[in-house]
Amino acid sequence: MADLRGAVVGLGMMGRHHVRVMREMDGVDLVAVADPGGDAHGVASGVTIYSDVSELVDAGVDVAVVAAPTGLHEKVALELAEAGVHVMIEKPLAADAEAARRIVEAFEAKGLVGCVGHIERFNPALQEARQRLEAGELGEVYQIVTRRQGPFPARIADVGVVKDLATHDIDLTAWVAQSGFTSMSARVTHRSGREHEDLVAAVGTLASGTVTSHLVNWLSPFKERVTVITGERGSFVADTLNADLTFFANGTVPTEWASVSSFRGVSEGDVTRYAFAKREPLRLEHEAFRDAVLGDPSRIVTMAEGLRTVVVAEAMLESARSGSVVSLT
Repeated sequence: MADLRGAVVGLGMMGRHHVRVMREMDGVDLVAVADPGGDAHGVASGVTIYSDVSELVDAGVDVAVVAAPTGLHEKVALELAEAGVHVMIEKPLAADAEAARRIVEAFEAKGLVGCVGHIERFNPALQEARQRLEAGELGEVYQIVTRRQGPFPARIADVGVVKDLATHDIDLTAWVAQSGFTSMSARVTHRSGREHEDLVAAVGTLASGTVTSHLVNWLSPFKERVTVITGERGSFVADTLNADLTFFANGTVPTEWASVSSFRGVSEGDVTRYAFAKREPLRLEHEAFRDAVLGDPSRIVTMAEGLRTVVVAEAMLESARSGSVVSLT
């Protein structure tokens, strides 16, 4: 079977990595890229560079990755859907829920594979955690806490921290728990002089009853990417910067020191850092997209899931505006 003819739209900070991975993959040939600004990072040597999507479509491609700014996702995606191209769109799916819904409908109507680049699902630490949760190792999940903090990235101009960064945490939380959000409460701040928010603190509830907490900002001078999953048998702590997963077990040895045991609650048990294979998340994401086009859609983040993530993100912003809890159906 001939390799799929692949393309990348947008050659910015993420687009250049998509180009690299697509070049290295089996089963896909990178045949074209498109960016009106050209190849600023010098990653597309030997490949035709087009200035717009229509030229790329005319070149004849089977699959494409859209890594353009969020505000352009709808226009580019609808043009590719009309041309019959299977597409993976960088997160978030679109700038707002209505645009995201139109994208979903367009790809469903054409019978095309459409997925969203929520790359944290492919982080080895979270994949390991998900497998262990499915095996029942943590028991009932009580709470999922995420912290995603770091300095402001000058490349982001069209959305705030909620739709850029917090969408990672919305998606990974629902996926890890295998349960959707039913309510959201959030507060935001604007400290960097931009029109969009640069910090959000949010609390959510999942259909399973799990309580969630998310701290996301562009204001911290350090970088942190942590997910803490607490259940009846202990806690998983996933450091997705280093792809490490550590299990803090509830203790089985009683604490005899009365003044300590009186306030400790759950006692301390064994601490285990797991060893497992660590492959590049972006490569895993591309392989899942390729396999979906070839007939196995089991590992992709569907556009319908991407739409739900945008809806939850908008609930965060609505809660911050209104000062009330937003219900999600």
